[in-house]
Amino acid sequence: MSSKLDPLPQVGHSVLGYPSRLLRRTEVAENTVALQVQRPRSFLFRPGQFIDLTLSGLPAKGLKSLTHTFSIASSCFVPDILVATRMRDSLFRRALSALPPGTEVSIRGPMGSLVLHRDASRPAVFLAGGIGIAPFLSTLSSAAIDKTLPPIFLFYANRHIEGAAFMDTLWDLEMSNQNFHFFPTFTRIAIGHCGWKGATGPIDAQMLSKHIRDLQDPIYYVAGPPGMVSGVHQTLVELAVLEESIRIEHFARY
Repeated sequence: MSSKLDPLPQVGHSVLGYPSRLLRRTEVAENTVALQVQRPRSFLFRPGQFIDLTLSGLPAKGLKSLTHTFSIASSCFVPDILVATRMRDSLFRRALSALPPGTEVSIRGPMGSLVLHRDASRPAVFLAGGIGIAPFLSTLSSAAIDKTLPPIFLFYANRHIEGAAFMDTLWDLEMSNQNFHFFPTFTRIAIGHCGWKGATGPIDAQMLSKHIRDLQDPIYYVAGPPGMVSGVHQTLVELAVLEESIRIEHFARY
């Protein structure tokens, strides 16, 4: 994972490893699973950061452990840690799918700088694709409690309705927070599919211009698959958004 962000202060002074435990595994969209793991008592993080999750004691030949990076999807105010993943065919995900609740795991972190700015005079625009919603869900869930944060606009792109994770949670968050505005879109369906009456197509200049009054005013945060991230970044550049107002987190193995 790499980042185009300027470094921001981490919680604590170093990245540490912590023992933890898998609590439950829940399907949150088609082929997408949320994992709830025990939050160590001393583990502090800022919404938007990520962890390395390590599975140990695996039955696979020659393997003692497997590690994968996950953005934290849960609020910093709750007692457990939530992460989410697409269940593609990989060694880590196969091992994960067979892991029973209660299994000991370990986490390392927190890491990353995709954290919200504190200048309430500048709106935040979150541009998410697929499971890239995770770090933004953490921020939005925390913002439901911390009312000092700036206004937030979320544009959330998925291919299909069935594959969009946490949709009900995001609608609920918009209902409960007047400073949060939610704009989902689907790139491979037509209007009317499954009763959908909202936006279709990728996040583009026309969509942003429709909902953002002054496109140069916000700070933009982008997370998602590499192709989506690249396309959105190019759109922002074409809209004359300054590079210092664009914050991107790249996931090498999305």
